[in-house]
Amino acid sequence: MNVAIIVLYLVAMVAIGLWAARRASTTEDYRVAGRRLGPFFYTGTMSAVVLGGASTVGGIGLGYTYGISGMWLVLAIAIGLLILSVVFAGRLTRLRIYTVSQMLGLRYGEGIASRVSSVVMLAYTLMLAVTSTSAYASIFSVLFPIDRTGAILLGGLIVVSYSVLGGMWSITLTDMMQFLFMTVGIFLSLLPFSLSAAGGWSGLTERLDATFFAVDSMGLQSIATMFVVYGFGMLIGQDIWQRVFTARSPGVARWGGLSAAVYVALYGVAGALIGTAAAAVLPVLESPDDAFAMMAQEHVPAGLGGVVLAAGVAAMMSTASGALIASATVARVDVVPLIKTLIGSGDESRPSLRGDRAYLLVFGVLVTLASILVSDVVTALTIAYDILVGGLLVAILGGLVWRRGNALGAAWSMVAGSVGVVIGMFAFGVMANAPIYIGLGVSAVVYVVVSLASGRTDDAVLEAWDRRLAAKEVN
Repeated sequence: MNVAIIVLYLVAMVAIGLWAARRASTTEDYRVAGRRLGPFFYTGTMSAVVLGGASTVGGIGLGYTYGISGMWLVLAIAIGLLILSVVFAGRLTRLRIYTVSQMLGLRYGEGIASRVSSVVMLAYTLMLAVTSTSAYASIFSVLFPIDRTGAILLGGLIVVSYSVLGGMWSITLTDMMQFLFMTVGIFLSLLPFSLSAAGGWSGLTERLDATFFAVDSMGLQSIATMFVVYGFGMLIGQDIWQRVFTARSPGVARWGGLSAAVYVALYGVAGALIGTAAAAVLPVLESPDDAFAMMAQEHVPAGLGGVVLAAGVAAMMSTASGALIASATVARVDVVPLIKTLIGSGDESRPSLRGDRAYLLVFGVLVTLASILVSDVVTALTIAYDILVGGLLVAILGGLVWRRGNALGAAWSMVAGSVGVVIGMFAFGVMANAPIYIGLGVSAVVYVVVSLASGRTDDAVLEAWDRRLAAKEVN
């Protein structure tokens, strides 16, 4: 029964992609769903894209290890999304752009700042897509008689198919179905059955020691680093900004994003509770990340267990498809024109739906193959996240909040922050907390010092920026 539900779910994903393809008639439809999403669709798709396999399988695994304190990974994501939505989303929607690098080009003027950011952002979105695609193996290889490679090919085929067909419209509609499965699977099925299996709250307190119920058992330094890496990552990731651009108005982006942040926070608490219950009833698992699948298979009735497993697949697919279209968009809009300019051929390409589909298909194939070949994706994603935040955060947020910041300061802060992260990794290790703090600190100092020591941003650039931000808001 569980396998049948998963199969039906996968078939439905492709069917939705076929239907949604008819709605994507322009490049704006394909890249940002025509900028037409209302509150309900916006909240669902934003929730789905930020809650990936790390938030679902990993969040429950953290609950298995640390108890209630395991919620902080997902809560960091929720706080980052809340800040993005309330403080910045309204301004971003008024810019009418497609990528983070385009924002930097508008704010600082076209030049080295936007060029550097486009390369870093492409590397980040590609590694996020690879990591999310690799995660399919944890469920498909258990349910179906296939190995890791077959599991990745199966998941990749589904995601690439529906993404290529309808672009952001397909991804939005499949995200809504994934949002439904995640809600039913986690909140209405796995959480109550897990707590019941553990004997309720009283059963948990009897079986587990007090550290499982301390909110800081993970360690304050680890919690702080989660906020720095994942919370700040929410503020500047192309995959997240591209969803912001789908909102039909600044008001939808703000309030829909706020609603999504609340949902994400509740999801994090639910995952930690499920993991805590798993620690009580399955105390000898080989890996904490096995807690999700084991609880679904052993403590949720057949049928509903399939819905729970589909919720895990949904979380992985929503993040993978979001990262995939983000990487294709950055390559199409920012990186390829940059390469053509550097080699002197000029950029004579025009936006076209066929071209966007071709880019997404090529990147989908590359991501799927890379997922098969790359085994240590956690390390690769950590490097990408650290360089993203350490290198780009200051320049991006500085451009949004400090008018004195200029292109030279932004460019040098990106270089200095990225180099600081790399040096920190060599000195303290890739998985250490120190590299991200070193990168952010160096980047902030360089941004301020160089901006103050060099000329102001050209008045014409700032006037054009102000005109974009002053665009009339329609709620």
